[in-house]
Amino acid sequence: MPIVTPLTERLGLDVPVLLAPMAGVAGGALAAAVSSAGGLGFIGGGYADRDWLASQIEAAGNTAIGVGFITWALARDPDLLALTLARRPRALFLSFGAVEAFAERIKAAGVALIVQVQTVADARRAAAAGADVIVAQGTEAGGHGSSRATLPLVPAVVDAVGGIPVAAAGGIGDGRGLAAALALGAGGAVCGTAFFAASEALSHPNAKRAAVEASGDDTIRGSVFDLARGLDWPEPWTMRTLANGFSRQWHGDLPGLQANLAAEQTRYEQARQDGNTDIAAVIIGEGADMVRAVEPAEAIVRRITAEAEQALARGADLVRVGHRSGQA
Repeated sequence: MPIVTPLTERLGLDVPVLLAPMAGVAGGALAAAVSSAGGLGFIGGGYADRDWLASQIEAAGNTAIGVGFITWALARDPDLLALTLARRPRALFLSFGAVEAFAERIKAAGVALIVQVQTVADARRAAAAGADVIVAQGTEAGGHGSSRATLPLVPAVVDAVGGIPVAAAGGIGDGRGLAAALALGAGGAVCGTAFFAASEALSHPNAKRAAVEASGDDTIRGSVFDLARGLDWPEPWTMRTLANGFSRQWHGDLPGLQANLAAEQTRYEQARQDGNTDIAAVIIGEGADMVRAVEPAEAIVRRITAEAEQALARGADLVRVGHRSGQA
């Protein structure tokens, strides 16, 4: 039986799975594959590289996809919003920054506005700005996030925003996680790590291999890799990645990294190009344990959905009206 929720109805989806708009990973091919499987794929607009974004929108072909932006980066090139809206995406996904400056234009274009938040207060702001869907992101997520955990954050956001559909993000790597999100009141899940090693993902093959071999135990949060990449991320957001030799060297010595920054940024960029995962970041979250193979995105969507249906059916079987332990 299909899983029908306010989220699937609002976005016209067959399954309640959204691809996280991972910068440098979620390109047009991956976004199109997730959408073709019944979910909604997003191209990661990242740090507002318009030529790259245009090429990835083209790569998605005629498939209905969305585009995601880091909101504070988009604010530095606001004309990019017009370029994106002209391509008629299914939805715009904004994260990390004030969305009020963009919400009216997105809504006026008839494009669904999805806003990712990390606090209840920001969820209320997103609702007031006219968000069609709100994503409650827990600290378990790969990439940038904040400090609240997914399990308590999701129901708190659901309660705070009235009838606006909520999607859960952070640590959801399989159908059990999706079923848990639905039990918390969410209408679906945003998955990033689950698709990091997808065949269509733009991740370096060495990074995909590292993700398959990793555990959530191996991840850390911090700002080392932002410094190495020359990205001035504002507080309170830090990034979850796999720990590696570079992070172990500098995680506890940010002043030392700052003092050697030029040389270390050069070393880091070369490692990124070479796929050297002992230096370059592998940006995945605590759901890494559920990434077991490099496989097509369609297979990932279908497995997550089937597992969720099975988990929900098992949960229903646990409920016995009028039954008490010890009763015949």
